[in-house]
Amino acid sequence: MTAHDIVIDVHGLTKKFDGRAVVRNLSMQVKRGTIYGFLGPNGSGKTTTIRMLCGLLTPDEGTGTCLGYDIRTETDKIKRQVGYMTQHFSLYQDLSVRENLEFIGRVYGIDHPVAAARAAIERLGLTGREGQLAAELSGGWKQRLALGACTLPSPQLLLLDEPTAGVDPKARREFWNEIHALAADGLTVLVSTHYMDEAERCHEIAYIAFGELLAHGTVDEVIASSHLTTYVVSAANGEGLADLSTELTDKPGIDMVAPFGTSLHVSGRDAGALETAIAPYQKRKGFSWRRSEPSLEDVFIALMSKARDNFQ
Repeated sequence: MTAHDIVIDVHGLTKKFDGRAVVRNLSMQVKRGTIYGFLGPNGSGKTTTIRMLCGLLTPDEGTGTCLGYDIRTETDKIKRQVGYMTQHFSLYQDLSVRENLEFIGRVYGIDHPVAAARAAIERLGLTGREGQLAAELSGGWKQRLALGACTLPSPQLLLLDEPTAGVDPKARREFWNEIHALAADGLTVLVSTHYMDEAERCHEIAYIAFGELLAHGTVDEVIASSHLTTYVVSAANGEGLADLSTELTDKPGIDMVAPFGTSLHVSGRDAGALETAIAPYQKRKGFSWRRSEPSLEDVFIALMSKARDNFQ
């Protein structure tokens, strides 16, 4: 792998606000054409991390490059090649779809902005809505328009901050299809999300909690590195599971108990200790126990409980 293949390469990034470290000693690499997902609870440092990675925010400590430029001294060069789609729609509500895109084209000095806007409208399936005011669009259509606006200048790096919050499942699926098409053309995408199905569509993921990078890699690598053993407990109509969950929580050997519909997922990092802890409960009538592969959500719940302990 050459330096050209690495879009982001940072080491020891730390950022503090009012004396509190929001991100602590973070190091990572992101490959070109990768969809890299950031996951973690609210306030975990995801947005701060993304902004430092691409030169939009200066770290207090640490070094690194983005698109080959220094994230401390060459931020203006980085910004010109980055598209940023915020969580909240930020285009002009009183302009039409076409007018918004043409305006963006002129602001960025794009050659033939009218033609560029027309091409974006066609690519994103907005044909027939060119004259509609942005304020009149549904959440899914606004999302497409925002994506069109931030990719119009042909950036090399795209930042998406929880882009599908409040969007229906069909629109989310279509959005992700477009993101994968852009990545296939060489665009690198950093995206923060709370949805597990979206995390599983990323090429690589990073889990951040309380400013610390707790896990990163492909989905399979993150699950494997958790060393979790998981049992699924089910009962007719879910009867008795709430009480069982209370009993199992914080038992030695059990690192996570979480409800999933009419079942419980019970996990531990030490398989022997977990099996010893659950053995008495496996004999109870009315419950069915089976060993299962841990899911990505199991891993994140376990990481969150671990992070909370470290933070305290």
